[in-house]
Amino acid sequence: MIKKNMITTSLALMGVVAVGSAHADEGQWQPHQLKQLQSEFDRVGIELPASQVADLNQYPLNAVVGLGYCSASFVSPKGLAVTNHHCAYGAIQNNSTPENNLIEKGFLAADLSKELPAGPQERLYVTEQVDDVTERVLGNLPAELHGKARYEAIQANRKALISECESDPNYRCTVRDFHHGLEYFMIKQLMIKDVRLVYAPAEALGNFGGDIDNFEYPRHTADFTFVRGYVGKDGKPASYSEDNVPYEPVSFLKVNTSGVSLGDGVLVAGYPGRTSRYKLADEVNYSASWYYPTLLNTYNMTLDVIAKRNKGDEQAQVKYASRVKSTNNRLKKLEGLQDGFKVTDIPGIKAAQEQEYLAWFAQSAERKAYADSYHALKSLLVEAHAQQQSHFYFDYAKQADLLSTAIRLFRLAKESEKPNAEREMGYQERDLPMLKARLERLQKQFTPEVDKALWLSYLGNYLAQDKAAQVAALNNGLGITDTTTQAELDAIIASFYAKTDLTDTATRVSWIGKSVAEFEASNDPFIKLAVALYDTNMAQEADEKEMAGRLAEIRPQYMQAVIAFNTAKGKPVYPDANGTLRVSYAQVDGYPAADAVYKTPFTSLRGLVAKHTGEKPFVVTDKVLEAYKKQAFGAYYRGDLGLPGVSCSLFSFGCEPQAAKPLEVNSVPVNFLSSADTTGGNSGSPVMNGKGELVGLNFDSTYESITKDWYFNAKITRAIHVDIRYMLWLMEEVDNAGYLLDEMTLVK
Repeated sequence: MIKKNMITTSLALMGVVAVGSAHADEGQWQPHQLKQLQSEFDRVGIELPASQVADLNQYPLNAVVGLGYCSASFVSPKGLAVTNHHCAYGAIQNNSTPENNLIEKGFLAADLSKELPAGPQERLYVTEQVDDVTERVLGNLPAELHGKARYEAIQANRKALISECESDPNYRCTVRDFHHGLEYFMIKQLMIKDVRLVYAPAEALGNFGGDIDNFEYPRHTADFTFVRGYVGKDGKPASYSEDNVPYEPVSFLKVNTSGVSLGDGVLVAGYPGRTSRYKLADEVNYSASWYYPTLLNTYNMTLDVIAKRNKGDEQAQVKYASRVKSTNNRLKKLEGLQDGFKVTDIPGIKAAQEQEYLAWFAQSAERKAYADSYHALKSLLVEAHAQQQSHFYFDYAKQADLLSTAIRLFRLAKESEKPNAEREMGYQERDLPMLKARLERLQKQFTPEVDKALWLSYLGNYLAQDKAAQVAALNNGLGITDTTTQAELDAIIASFYAKTDLTDTATRVSWIGKSVAEFEASNDPFIKLAVALYDTNMAQEADEKEMAGRLAEIRPQYMQAVIAFNTAKGKPVYPDANGTLRVSYAQVDGYPAADAVYKTPFTSLRGLVAKHTGEKPFVVTDKVLEAYKKQAFGAYYRGDLGLPGVSCSLFSFGCEPQAAKPLEVNSVPVNFLSSADTTGGNSGSPVMNGKGELVGLNFDSTYESITKDWYFNAKITRAIHVDIRYMLWLMEEVDNAGYLLDEMTLVK
């Protein structure tokens, strides 16, 4: 049990960030931690004071925003924001039809009045305040609380804090755990609810190389899109209305037209999703041996089903374009993780690290509790992994869009019988607008034929499991027995789609607010199945909460041990990524990709044209080819981007000192590499130079870097960015988006 004085001690340790033996540019830092990293800023060449970058109310962090799943930044006083093309893919899809496919041809609004609604779920989140609320979340927990009771007590404290914070409906507040439950911070964000699509390059450019090039380098991708935030005439966030006006941000990033060169220091700020740097070797082994392979099989099956059902159907292809893209991305990442585990013995590295911890713990009687927490966590993980395995196929068997919608709606009805403060997160009054938006958006992301085929495939995997792993409520609800044939199952599932009204948007939305009795009286087959599964779903959720509560007691104790060890060794301590605002510092640099293969940090328009085959996904638009043929490079031509007298050895761990060589570009720079510590969620993050000026957008990682979610290997970990010069060149010389450039503050 973590006691109050232990929490205080751990927090004090986390306030001391020693960097004397820091590993290169590793670290996804909470903004407040940056104040103690001034020497690192100096090392990589960041001119802005670390204390300024740490301040949410100062430039540049007050210009960095989240989308809820990606990152972005304001670049004009009129609420213009830039993110990745793949992050805005849903917004582009939302406005596409087979007759007017904006995904394929791109989009540029002629003026403000022509900007298109990004979709009812799209948001821009501006982080304005982050407060340490650890004591308020954990300080009043009775010592006898364990498991599910502890989990629910923590949730109750989080919900109370959120309710207090959201007294102003224009704000969205969350309470996130850091260091796996050792600390809790409350994040207050202004929520802009009217987001519009402004400018997106054609898919041939914005997704050049497609899934083949995903996570690969060299890259030549224009992965950027502009959106704009709108508010009511009173300046406050409001839902979409033609009367809304552009949001005026407190700050916006200056855009540096000169870009960067080899060795330049950069900052990357955004909202990285999840990393597992502090997890055990056992967790790596479990993921590599069971969880990742099982997910890979499921993703491959999902993509195969969608491709087969959508063949020749342009409308369905548009509707599923975003899902296919995101699933392909997750698939490629999992493949990279599996390959990375073969190349780098991450379980072995972590096991050796754990032995080092244990040896240090054994040096003092006061550290015995640290060793105990390690062994307790190892033991509990066996149970946690077994639980996940037992739930996996049943969870997927409920993944049909219409069934999951019915389950969510019935859960809302059940939760609505409770006082708002006691409802499960996701079903409170604050969540209803997003739930409604989700139900409305489904119409543009779904067809009954594909949904039915996907459900049958997931059910096939579920029914292939041992009978003991199957769930009686689902089998009975579907009328499945041991003798049910595939033809009979097909007929059962077909009848669900033939008899339901949930395919209609208005009908789906109308179920919001209906009573439990109305659900129980419904003859809609999906509603009936959702009602039949409720008790089983709640029992499974209770088991998962029990496990989460037990982990929430032991993991923080282990993290306290890890922090104490690292602090004693003079190493930096940063939390695993958890979707909150983080900052990484880095340098522009290449890397040794393989034996005798060194990849330089810049690609070029020259390389893009050379890669053009005329067949998807390696198609360059005619406008770009024509501009290249005319050598119409404008102000963005670069001969080389080397540093005189300097080689990559000064900025990486991959090569020995030698005479510097020019990094030839001889056209417009397209993409570049840096040693930034990023992960999923950092897509769209602004890449800023030492002055905090925009020089690019983060959009991917190299294939060799994928395992950085588990282990940061400074020698080969590189992030891939869109070069600002390519973006500006396309806007100025190709797509005639000069009026957007006029909105921005361009500097050299």
